[in-house]
Amino acid sequence: MKKTAPLFLIDFLKVFAALFIIVHHLSSYGQIAEDARIALPGIMTWLFEYGRYAVQIFLVMAGYLAAQSLSRYANQSFSSQHLLKVIFNRYLRLFAPYAVALLVTMLCAYIARFWVNDEYIGQTETLSQFLAHLFFIQGILGLDSISAGAWYVAIDWQLYTVLAIMLISFPRYQAVIWILSILAVCSLLFFNRSSAYEAYFIYFIGAYGLGVLAYLAKHFQNTDVQRLAKSALIMISVIILISSFEQLWLRNILAWAVALMLFVWGNQTYPPAVGFKKTLLNAIVWASPRSYSAFLIHFAFILLANTLYIACDWYLYKSGLLALTLMLSVVICSTVAANYLYRLIELPVSKLKL
Repeated sequence: MKKTAPLFLIDFLKVFAALFIIVHHLSSYGQIAEDARIALPGIMTWLFEYGRYAVQIFLVMAGYLAAQSLSRYANQSFSSQHLLKVIFNRYLRLFAPYAVALLVTMLCAYIARFWVNDEYIGQTETLSQFLAHLFFIQGILGLDSISAGAWYVAIDWQLYTVLAIMLISFPRYQAVIWILSILAVCSLLFFNRSSAYEAYFIYFIGAYGLGVLAYLAKHFQNTDVQRLAKSALIMISVIILISSFEQLWLRNILAWAVALMLFVWGNQTYPPAVGFKKTLLNAIVWASPRSYSAFLIHFAFILLANTLYIACDWYLYKSGLLALTLMLSVVICSTVAANYLYRLIELPVSKLKL
């Protein structure tokens, strides 16, 4: 299926998940987060505890979109050179805005260290640490993350690489569905429940695989592949349900629910609208392609906001309203910066391919 028009659910999930992650990080880092709990204790605690679940939305959607992109190679003969080009082009697309965001975050962290002494800022970055981030191996090497979202970019590239190998290497997608389903079940029931695997794709391939299966079950041109992918989705949902009687894992249920939504409504275009509703939909259309850049750059503004809060002695007032105002300022500044990062870096680089 070729994307001929903006798709509402895809765009909405991108914007919603990015915003949710930003407010989750705002509720997690610095004195601003602590003081905001004075005004909204219940909401801020809930965001701190459950905001990270938005990552499941990113993972399922990333799998869905990756399958959409890679399945066009289904009828082509295997070429290792072609496979490497696909993987490298993905790296290039992720790398450019990511590298710029890392540099901006490092600059903001340098400024923050003059006034703020907190664990989330970390020690001064080393060259080896920065290079490890550029090659997406900082988690594997056990190095501290420069930015709050850097780990996800590394995992996304791992997952895309694994999926590219499977979808381009196997001429029959039935084999891919079986392999992917087994990996997904192992991830959901075992690997995803141990922090020892957090730096590797196997920890996240459960949610990612659900997104892949949702796409293949609805849009792949071979009806046999569609039926098998549907069966795999049903099988995994039953396994998730049965395992929930032993221990309830909300992130697994959320991942399956998002996959189901994408299966049912993933190809729906925007509904007709007028007035305020049209303005809101236009805002989603505008924000969707910029969501990746917003995800990358927002932590820099969290650092700056907390630095300003401490340097100006505003923290002495213990004002929840002031803390919430600064949080809103971070969201606004992140949106503006994401627009420039998208237009000047991400968009031009996305057109560069081997």
